[in-house]
Amino acid sequence: MRTQRFIALLALLLAAAPRLAAQGEIANLMSFDSKQVHLGIQVGYTSAKFDLTYSEDDEVRQQIQGTTSYFKPGFHIAAIGDLHLGRFFDLRFLPGVTFLTRNLEYSWAPAARATTPNAEDWRTVESIYGDLPFEFKFRAMRYGNYRPYLTAGVCYGFDFSSLRKNRNANRESIVKLNASDFRYTVGAGFDVFLYYIKFAIELKMSFGLMDLSLPDNEIYARTVDNLISRTFMLSFTFEG
Repeated sequence: MRTQRFIALLALLLAAAPRLAAQGEIANLMSFDSKQVHLGIQVGYTSAKFDLTYSEDDEVRQQIQGTTSYFKPGFHIAAIGDLHLGRFFDLRFLPGVTFLTRNLEYSWAPAARATTPNAEDWRTVESIYGDLPFEFKFRAMRYGNYRPYLTAGVCYGFDFSSLRKNRNANRESIVKLNASDFRYTVGAGFDVFLYYIKFAIELKMSFGLMDLSLPDNEIYARTVDNLISRTFMLSFTFEG
């Protein structure tokens, strides 16, 4: 459902952007695209969850009937290095930091709940990723001071707050993750050429390609056979 809404937003964004150009509007930054390299900054809202596979372990299934994950809010900030490859294509490098909160919620079997009254219904996994994304940007024709675009790329992320080497921190059961993650991204947005800078609004989805789960005997980790990252990003960019 979240993916379908994202696709609908992309279609609406691309359809509406050309209509934003007012007739007779003074064009800003007409020489902007003549520069081969642009620098900038990106900030925005992030929402993330896990795509997971429920455990096939019969012992686990007798205790927990299911495990789910829902989107939780976060934040990201990145620098922008943009290289023009031609009239319509750019190569972008966006090194940055992403703060994510993801959760796992557990449906305990009634018998297990009765014998384990202190069993918890959820675990929160907080991550701080150092991200190294490379993206191709396809730019459409400019309409006055507005221009829609599409992006696609890959990203390597390293989780600085990973607990994979910290067993049972604070003496409680934890869900440890692989510190490295590799993802592909797709997105769309539109540029707005202001008097001094170019501003952009962008929507993007990030899909993990790696299983982040690590072998662990704790029941909270054994309920899933794999964990894949899924992230939605709403970004605002400023380039000069």
